[in-house]
Amino acid sequence: MRKLSRLTLVAALVLCSTTLFAQKFGYINTQELIAAMPERDSAQVKLQNYTKELGTQLESIQVEFNNKYQEYQKSMSTLTEAVRQLKEKELQDLQTRYEEFQQMAQQDVQKMQAQLMGPVIERAENAIKKVSKANGFLVVFDQSSGAMAYFDEATLTNVLPLVKKELGIVDKPAATPAPAAK
Repeated sequence: MRKLSRLTLVAALVLCSTTLFAQKFGYINTQELIAAMPERDSAQVKLQNYTKELGTQLESIQVEFNNKYQEYQKSMSTLTEAVRQLKEKELQDLQTRYEEFQQMAQQDVQKMQAQLMGPVIERAENAIKKVSKANGFLVVFDQSSGAMAYFDEATLTNVLPLVKKELGIVDKPAATPAPAAK
């Protein structure tokens, strides 16, 4: 009975070790994948336009502040105390409005970026999952996250070409160098 249990244990260990070695592991650089996706470019353009629009509004508040400040400096010596305090309060309010708008604009840009890039990231993640399952990968590491201190590229499979193919992304040919001038 003991021999049978030992033999069973040894067989189980051999089977487990063989199963472990049969597992496939891969890696991908998701930042490189997302950068290659065409919808990322259109999202970036929309985000840049939105940022530019907010920047224009912020600039108009700054111009208004500068104009009122110059006006205040020119007429400061002729103003009564009450009018001077009123002008200073107006300038402080404009400065506060500028700072509040700047903070809100930064938050809005972050929200817009998440809104525009969310579907792009989700599509990339879904393609990675689909390709990983279809090719039998147990684990696919994200090289761009920097979470891995080391991995042997020879023992892992780069999944990026497979995912690009899944998404229909064709690599652009490298630019040919210009002939050297004589």
